[in-house]
Amino acid sequence: MTARTGVSALLSRVGATSALTAAAVAGPAVLPGLAPQADAATPLSIEALHIAASKKGSPYKYGAAGPKRFDCSGLVLYSYKRAGKKLPRTAAAQYNKSKHISGSHRKRGDLVFFHSGRSVYHVGIYAGHGKIWHSPKPGTRVRLEKIWTRSVWYGRVN
Repeated sequence: MTARTGVSALLSRVGATSALTAAAVAGPAVLPGLAPQADAATPLSIEALHIAASKKGSPYKYGAAGPKRFDCSGLVLYSYKRAGKKLPRTAAAQYNKSKHISGSHRKRGDLVFFHSGRSVYHVGIYAGHGKIWHSPKPGTRVRLEKIWTRSVWYGRVN
């Protein structure tokens, strides 16, 4: 069956529904041009995101990488390790290990690196809608927070 006959068959089953609605229901097999992009978030990244979110409320501790206390890169390290991917320990090393992407191509589960000039000083996991899961600083806890600056770079873990 071709994509065209697949759309026709689907339209006849759903009645007076628009072709776009039918394509959305049928998925990318009906309209190959609407297939997910190659840079879509990976299951690994989504799993790491969920693991980071599950640590909500865990206290910050410098140098800690879980399971009960975290610094920023420790939370990323822990989350990705539990999802099945080994990463370096520091935010700067994690940046160097990730595939650098533009902000317009960021996806849930990507890493968000905060920088001053060329120096990376903080990292979190992108949660969507301009927010990250991170362990901010001493005296705080792991939380979901809006990205507060434009001085960020994005990275994807492969």
